[in-house]
Amino acid sequence: MNTKYNHITEDIKQKILNGTLKSGTKIPSIRYLSEQYHCSKNTVIRAYIELEKQHLIYSIPKSGFFVVDNANPSHDTSSKHSQIDFLSAGPDKEAMPYEDFQHCLNQAINLYKVELFSYSHQQGLLSLRRELIKHLQDQQVFTVPDRLFILSGAQQAINLLVPIPFPNGKSNILVEQPTYFGIIESVQLHPIKTFGIELTMQGIDLNRLEYMFRHNDIKFFYIIPRFHNPLGHSYTNEEKRKIVELANKYDVYIVEDDIFGDLEPDTKSDPMFSYDPSGRVIYLKSFSKIMLPGLRIGVAVLPELLVNTFSRHKFSNDLFSTTISQGALELYLRSGMFNGHTERIKKLYRTKMDKVKHACERYLSPQYYNFTKPDTGFYLSIYLPKRVQANRLAAALEHENVLVDDAKRMYLPEFQKNDLIRLSISQIENTQITPGIDLIAKQMDKLNNRQVNFIESTSRLL
Repeated sequence: MNTKYNHITEDIKQKILNGTLKSGTKIPSIRYLSEQYHCSKNTVIRAYIELEKQHLIYSIPKSGFFVVDNANPSHDTSSKHSQIDFLSAGPDKEAMPYEDFQHCLNQAINLYKVELFSYSHQQGLLSLRRELIKHLQDQQVFTVPDRLFILSGAQQAINLLVPIPFPNGKSNILVEQPTYFGIIESVQLHPIKTFGIELTMQGIDLNRLEYMFRHNDIKFFYIIPRFHNPLGHSYTNEEKRKIVELANKYDVYIVEDDIFGDLEPDTKSDPMFSYDPSGRVIYLKSFSKIMLPGLRIGVAVLPELLVNTFSRHKFSNDLFSTTISQGALELYLRSGMFNGHTERIKKLYRTKMDKVKHACERYLSPQYYNFTKPDTGFYLSIYLPKRVQANRLAAALEHENVLVDDAKRMYLPEFQKNDLIRLSISQIENTQITPGIDLIAKQMDKLNNRQVNFIESTSRLL
């Protein structure tokens, strides 16, 4: 080990981090540092290369090396660290496979130079689609490359499916209530007549579902069958099978958003697609929540009757999805890195969810509060008593540096409720979970008691 090289690297790094070398400023020349540290120029160059790899400095030919803008963490990091974040829904930042995927990116560029920087097929790189076919087989999703589309996240698939004509000739959409806000936003922007069906941790009323299918001209039912957003609910295999049977009976398509399927701990749990692989179920998945949100890679498996229509709309939307990420993902899947990554994060998120549920059981009085109890996934929700409004609670908690989602955007207007908050466990630090739930419980009790006291004082006046 070259201790001089490490010494130079750490010295400059500390000067950047403590603000002595500020963002955008030029750092000392190679000659100057070689004289200051009594070492060769090659040793200094090696230190500068290491700092470039850490994205702390960059070089301008014939001008020298400069500190990267914002390389020095912002001065409010202490407040950010103290912030208890049950709101952010991206992957745990410590679990994102940066280095492994960077290696795959470099390899992909070396292997597929022409393919990655030229116009591509509108359905995505054929080599990635073939690799995804193998990957999906492990999820009990059996299909062929011609039915598979690579998209810019699952949201693009949703936004394309909402307005396009379906083979059943129907025009309306059905969604669970509450549901993922992306589908709510999409149906309102187009706009498309949309019905809702209430979902609880006990599931949906299948008799009500049959009535909706029979009487409301439903072209597709959008459903999140595993680790639902925002409740965390999962359907049983029997429930999934019955829903598919009803869809077949009344000529309704199902859009299955299986975004968290890779976190499933139960090897016997199947996607809805497996109950009718011929095309009644449109299967969606994404790599954003599981790996890296910036990849923007989603997958849609479509029925043959819908492929041409979907393909035309996809082409007019963006020609094709970014190819560099596709090439890297192919290598990441083929190398087995993805399987290793999912095994790690399954344990991570299940451990976090167990800790959140334990804290809720400890601090939330069952007399007033009920909360969902998912096995894993990102989301858990708390139902509030009538006296506590979700938006007021979220605002009060924000003053305490605790962030939660009041779930308002997850309801259709006619289903609008103000009695649910969603907690995302994905980016919360383990050490913040218990004190965070304690603060939420105290704030809920404070608002609840305030309303009780107000009602009692008003009654006495009357």
